[in-house]
Parts: sequence; structure tokens; C-alpha cells
Amino acid sequence: MKRSLLISAAAVTVTLAVAGCGASTSSGGSSDSSTSGMPGMDNSSTTPPSSPSASDSASASGSAGTSVRNAADTMFAQMMIPHHQQAIEMSDMLLAKQGIDQRVRDIAQKIKAEQAPEIKTLTSWLNAWGDPTSTSSGSMSGGSMGGGSMGGGSMGGMMSSGDMQKLQDASGVDAAKLFLTQMTQHHDSAISMAKQEVANGSNPDAVALAKSIVSSQQEQMTQMKDLLTKL
Repeated sequence: MKRSLLISAAAVTVTLAVAGCGASTSSGGSSDSSTSGMPGMDNSSTTPPSSPSASDSASASGSAGTSVRNAADTMFAQMMIPHHQQAIEMSDMLLAKQGIDQRVRDIAQKIKAEQAPEIKTLTSWLNAWGDPTSTSSGSMSGGSMGGGSMGGGSMGGMMSSGDMQKLQDASGVDAAKLFLTQMTQHHDSAISMAKQEVANGSNPDAVALAKSIVSSQQEQMTQMKDLLTKL
């Protein structure tokens, strides 16, 4: 009887020990699994595929359009700014007058609408390039686009102070005709400058703008010449 009781007690003891070990192992295993798993998860989350090269490429391509240029691009921008400014001034003079044919007024308005934004664009390019936004008359005559000096010492097609005064003093049909005559000459020189930029410039944006100027101002010249025959 004593032996039976001893065997039973030993069996219970062994059973309890095994159960306790199993619970401890299960609990410890769960803890170890989560602990060993976290560093692996952390490592993957803190080292995602980086893309600095893609970012750098985008930055480089964004700056390339403003930095790539040659002397022709710089001169085109520097000389077209005052050329456009005078065209806007002439248009303002005309628009301030009474008795001007509406068709002529429409052309003056279109010139302002096109050339004012172009002045801002050209100025922003020169600033981005680190070039001055204006140039002396000496550098104009000394520099060349396509082998020929632009303006031969002064900017070709620009109105003199006397020409501007004549437009200021004119009125009615005379003012409209004078404006069309002067602006035709003005556009002709701008087209010449733009064509030289197309032929010799290296900045794609500047060349594209030059092409746009050629197309737009040629169309306006045709309109102005036609209007001169009808006023």
C-alpha cells in the first residue's frame, strides 16, 4: 500500500513538473519569437530602398534647362528685353489716343499681351544664368550672333527718341498709320534677332521662344501691312 502511494505521488510530481515546463516553454517560446522577430522587422522597415539618384537626376534635369546656354542665348535675351519694352511703350502710346481704328488697337493689345510675359521670361533666364539683364551698346555692337553684329553698333529696328516723339504727337488715322509703319520695322528687326538665335543658340527654351517670336511677329507684320492699305 505504501509502495502504491509512493508510485502515485511520484507520478503526480512528474506530471506537474512536465506541465509546468511545458507552460514555461510555451510562454518563453512566444516571448522569444516576438523578441527575435522584432529586430528583423525593424531592420527591414528602417532600411527601405533609397532613391537619392532618382532625386538627383530630377534636380539635375530641372537645372539643365536654365544653365545650358551660350553667348548667342545671352545676347538674344539681353537685347530682346529692351526691344520688347519699346514695343509695349509704342502700343501704350497708341492705345491712349482717341479715334484709332479698332483693328489697329487690337494689334497693339496683342503685342502687349504677348511681349510683357516674354520680358519676364527672358529676365528670369538671365538671372538664372547669372548674366546681367542689360548690356551696353558697345557690347551689342561687339558681340555677334551668327557672325554678324546685332544692330551694327545699336540695336536694329529700335525707334529713336525722335521717332517716339512723332508717334506721341500724332493723332487719329495719322497715328494709326505711323504706329503700323514703325511697328512693322520694329517687328522685322525682332524677327531677324530671333532667327539668329534659332540658328546659333544652344538653350532649348530660348530657341523655342525665338521660333515663337518669328511665327507670331511675321503674322502680325502681314496684318499690319494689310491694314496700312485700308486706312
